[in-house]
Formats: sequence, C-alpha cells, structure tokens
Amino acid sequence: MKTLIAVLAAVLLGLTAPARAGLLGGGLPSLPVQLPQRLTDPLRQDAQRLRDSVDALASPLDLHALGDALIERHPHELARDPAGQLIVRAELLALPSDDAARARVLALPGVALIEDQALDGLDLHWLRLRADTKLLAQLRALDPAGEYDYEHVYLPGGALAGAAATAPAAAAATSAAPAAGAAPALRVGLVDTGVAAHDALAQTDIRRAACADGARHPAAHGTAVASLLVGRQGRFAGVLPGAQLFAADAYCDAPDGGSVQRVAQGLAWLAREHVGVVNMSLVGPPNLLLQRAVSAAQARGMLIVAAVGNDGPAAPPLYPAAWPGVVGVTGVDAHERVLPEAGRGPQVAFAAPGSELWGASADGGYAALRGTSFAAPLVAGLLARAVADAGSNAAALERLRASAVDLGAPGRDDVYGWGLVGAALRTRRP
Repeated sequence: MKTLIAVLAAVLLGLTAPARAGLLGGGLPSLPVQLPQRLTDPLRQDAQRLRDSVDALASPLDLHALGDALIERHPHELARDPAGQLIVRAELLALPSDDAARARVLALPGVALIEDQALDGLDLHWLRLRADTKLLAQLRALDPAGEYDYEHVYLPGGALAGAAATAPAAAAATSAAPAAGAAPALRVGLVDTGVAAHDALAQTDIRRAACADGARHPAAHGTAVASLLVGRQGRFAGVLPGAQLFAADAYCDAPDGGSVQRVAQGLAWLAREHVGVVNMSLVGPPNLLLQRAVSAAQARGMLIVAAVGNDGPAAPPLYPAAWPGVVGVTGVDAHERVLPEAGRGPQVAFAAPGSELWGASADGGYAALRGTSFAAPLVAGLLARAVADAGSNAAALERLRASAVDLGAPGRDDVYGWGLVGAALRTRRP
C-alpha cells in the first residue's frame, strides 16, 4: 500500500495541471463498443471501481504534496505546525485582550512586532509577530482572554490547485464593459488566486484588489473559478454571465500566499466594497484569527460560500466551510453521485456539479475541472441571484433549499447537504 501511495504521489507531482485533470476526470481508456454486453458490463464496473480508487487516493495526496512542494520552494518562509498543517515560518498572529496584555506579549523575549495590522471594513486589529512558533502555548497562557494562533496557509482545492500560468501578452488587458443584457445590480466576490485576462471574461466588469507590488498575478485556479461565476464565450457560460466580479487575490505569487492575514485582507476589501456574496474555494485548518475575520464579515451581511474540500470522506472538516454560517458545498459527478474525494459532515449545505465541467485557464484556453472548488462558485452565483431577488440572505438560502433535489438519505444529510442545486449549470467547452 505504501508503494502504491508513493507511486501515485510521484505521478501527481510530475503531471501538469491539465494532465492531472484528465486523470481525475476519468482518464482510463474507453472500452471498445463492439465487445459483447456480457463482457463490457463487468469491465465497465471494474473500470469505475478503479477510477473511484484513484480519485479517493489522488486528491488528498495531491494537496499534501502541494504543501510539500511549497515548503521545498520556500524553506525559509514556510513550515508545518505540530499537527502537520502548512504555516508561515516563525510567525504568530495575536489579538490581545487589552492594552496591558499587548504590552506583556511584546515584552516577551524572542517576540518582535512585524505589523500592527488594521483590517478596515471588518473593524479588526491584530498583531503579526516574529516569534518561534513554539511560543504559541506561552502566549495563550499569558493572555487566556486573547486570541493567538499560527499563521496558517490555505490552499486552493480542485484539479487545478497550485497550477499557475502567466496569461499571454496579447490578452493582458481586461475589458471593463459589462455584457449586453447583464443585470448590473448583480455583484459577486471571490477570494482565490489571481484572475487572468481571458476571452470568457472580456465582457465582465472585474474589480481587483491590488497586490502589494502593484502587479497582477494570474493563476489557473482563480481564473477557472471566476469563469464559472461570471464567464461567457460561445457555448460556455458561467452561472452569472456578465455580472460584476470583485476578485481578491490572496496569493499574489508571494511565498506566504494564502496565509491567514492575506485571506483576511481579501475579506476586508470585499467588505469595504459592500459585496454581499463571496466564494472561497480555499481549504485549511481551523484558525482563531481567520474565524474572527469570517465572523466579522458575516456580521456585516456577507454570505460566504466555501468548498468543503477534497481530502476524502473520513477527513476532518476543512475551513472556512466548517465555520458557522458558511455555506459549505460538495461536488457531484454527471450521474449525481458525490465525488469520492469530497469531504463529508455537518458542514455540507449543498451539492453542485463538481466534475465533467470546463473552465477558463490562465493560458487563454479551457481546462477540464474536478473538485469541490468548482462546485462552490455555482452555488455562490445562485445565491447572489437569490439574494438580489429575495432581499435577504435568509430568504435566499431558504429559496435554494426549496429548489434542491434531495439526494442520499431523506432530508439534509452529511453527504449531499440539502441536496443538488444547479444541475443544469455544468459548463461545456466552447
């Protein structure tokens, strides 16, 4: 078994993103149609079982391998916490309970202030500390009423996770003209990797949060998610083609891309822009400070939709999907079966298409997609429209529940949530 896992990990690390998507999307060869039915049925069943086995093993390995690859690339910036989660090396986040606690924290030997960070729009204020992460327990004991945690790093999930590419020079400009017939009142946001210029997004008004270096850093995952939300080209159409998109790049091609403070900055910017529905196809561990930022955004009326992740049905819940009030989304295949790699649990609110669909790629083409990352934006788009029609988050959620097709156990369950929505939104290649 260890040998099989090692081989699969090596294969996944060595494949390009499109090739990985092909493998995960059913890359096993088709059976000749001329074979007798009595032979093909068992063979097809065996092939499907093999696909499911590859799916179940490949996705968790791929995510962990991505973390290992990031640490190898940035050994001075990244590390793992005692639980094996990806963190920014030698950094802690602190929300002291009062000024006296703040003074005690900053007076500790081995602790230095990196940044006194104000998250305008969320009314949050915390400290980034340079410190040995072994000091976390000491900080918590010193100020039990405060909140202290690692600077965890959150990763995009799905078949295109981590596959970044620069957009072609010819596509460097993005039109800000909304598509004809689009409803200008519809606005939706995302916190993800950067969004590339692409023909499917050329008629979309995209507002971007600026990276610190002032440059754009387009990448595969964010581009695909954006296209599922608002894209349109030929036969390809996202759930809200032509709607206004607010895109916060939480990575910016930085070594600490996807860190708590970068994700929180994205949420704060979206709150300042008064974006009501936000998609977060990111996954990671629980974190006290990011949970505080999510709660602050929700308190200001933001409805957050998140992928439940692809670490398998036995994996612990992933965040932000598992935090209270976040709409967790799982993925199903074309036969309305849950993806075998999808997370399960009370965090699952809805299911949506998560395989056999296409999205824009950062090189100007299209790529096959698979994973809960790509089911989540379909639900986010449906909710953005429902909020505009129904007038409140609660009414929009109730409307979506009422429209869901119940799958699995009757009523809400830990596999499909309230059921399947957006079955007709499975995107096609142009």
